[in-house]
Amino acid sequence: MTDKLVTSIIDGKPVEGTRTITSPNPAHLDDTVAEISLAQAQTFADAAASAKRAQPGWAAVPAPVRGRAIAHIGRLVESNAERLAALVTREIGKPYVEALGEVREVVDTCDVFLGEGRRLYGQTVPSEMPDKQLFTFRNPVGTAAVITAGNFPVAVPSWYIVPALLCGNTVVWKPAEYSAAVSRAFHELFVRGGGLPPGVFNVVYAEGADAQAGLEQALGAGTVDKVGFTGSPEVGREIGALTGRHLQTACLELGGKNPLVVTPSADLDLAVEGALFSGFGTGGQRCTSLGTAIAHESRHAEFLERFTAAVESATIGDPTGDVLMGPMLDEKFARRYEEFLGWIEPHHTRYGTPGRITSEQPRDGFAGEAAEGLYYHPVIVDGVRPGDRLFDQETFGPIVGVTTYRDFDEAIELANAPGYGLSASIYTSDPADALAFRERIGAGMVSVNNSTSGAEVHLPFGGNGKSGNGSRLSGLWVIDQFTRWQSMNWDYSGKLQKAQMDVAELVPDTEFRLSTP
Repeated sequence: MTDKLVTSIIDGKPVEGTRTITSPNPAHLDDTVAEISLAQAQTFADAAASAKRAQPGWAAVPAPVRGRAIAHIGRLVESNAERLAALVTREIGKPYVEALGEVREVVDTCDVFLGEGRRLYGQTVPSEMPDKQLFTFRNPVGTAAVITAGNFPVAVPSWYIVPALLCGNTVVWKPAEYSAAVSRAFHELFVRGGGLPPGVFNVVYAEGADAQAGLEQALGAGTVDKVGFTGSPEVGREIGALTGRHLQTACLELGGKNPLVVTPSADLDLAVEGALFSGFGTGGQRCTSLGTAIAHESRHAEFLERFTAAVESATIGDPTGDVLMGPMLDEKFARRYEEFLGWIEPHHTRYGTPGRITSEQPRDGFAGEAAEGLYYHPVIVDGVRPGDRLFDQETFGPIVGVTTYRDFDEAIELANAPGYGLSASIYTSDPADALAFRERIGAGMVSVNNSTSGAEVHLPFGGNGKSGNGSRLSGLWVIDQFTRWQSMNWDYSGKLQKAQMDVAELVPDTEFRLSTP
């Protein structure tokens, strides 16, 4: 069954593009989930212009009322959670239990921000002059262009769009083409749940090059005031350079090469469980997926033995069932994963079958029909080291590197070496290790005795280095991305008082000496 054509929505109206592609179910490739009408650059620019026109009216809606709109969105998403999660599973192959958790994150995000409409606080600041008051205010940025990947097709967009709308901004959203049916449902839930006026939340389906060209056009026309991007470091650099030319700073949430350190005092059963979920949940197709497990030399052999056993016994297959991982998200990620497998070098030791799960390369205990989808064997590669592509670069797929260390300083050096800085994990029973790791690791997010994945919506989310430009999503911290501070001084003295020039000073007696009896 094919759903109706997915088109861009601008100013509340559908806008068809110039060509059509299909979005197949990666678990059952003969199941076409949707047909997508792809727009060109001008459509993106038109959407930005529409959002720019709508922004003053939306900003004029009192912030507490905007907060109630966010609350209504959350309730509508919650009441449609199972249907939306099933669509996520069908279109990108994410196991249903993970998809339902992702939808729950949208609800949680709305719950966090429903009250922020009453807490967009500024400050009253004392002046250095009499009869004068100083104030600060948060103002909306204006129009936000949001470009997101499809591995978290509803959770990650909500991290941008919910606070952007709450703060009084309008939005142009460019989701991934391979999750178009999900993004259409997301957009409909937001517009209907929030009662959003036309032009406040527009969605454009376009390929990356067309979206970037449209974004450049909109930036030049002054119809985009903020850019949020989740995707690869390579594209993030281009977005950062583009916004920089227009004196803007993008909110960049990029990839990761996330380390998991196993110390001598680690609970190995727990560490293996964390590595399994970090490395192979969502098929290793998360920005927070485990890149390299760094095990102390005294635990390396046992950890590797247990980890490989856990991967071998894990259930893989149809994502509608109880599985660790389903298919690759899309054909392009499958092709890229095959390239990563070519990075295995002679000094590495591989555990697991490299390549696609087929009748010639079967997997024991596979759940479903492997030939119907983009299913791949999970792989562990031991002996990775700095200088290896498998160690240095993000690998978006079910492949995890393992290496060893002798002392804590070397563990930190290895963990920081790839130059990413999104998420990092340490397994230890020693508080000193945990605190030292937190202090010295370059990641924006640190877990102790937990996986590299699993952020909560009321904590800041984001990375440093190759993983981002230090901007943060989620929690109260994201409000700084979608508001700009404005200061005001109000002088009611009836005369001109010049700061730093007319300041009254008390006169201390610097010559006073205390007399002694």
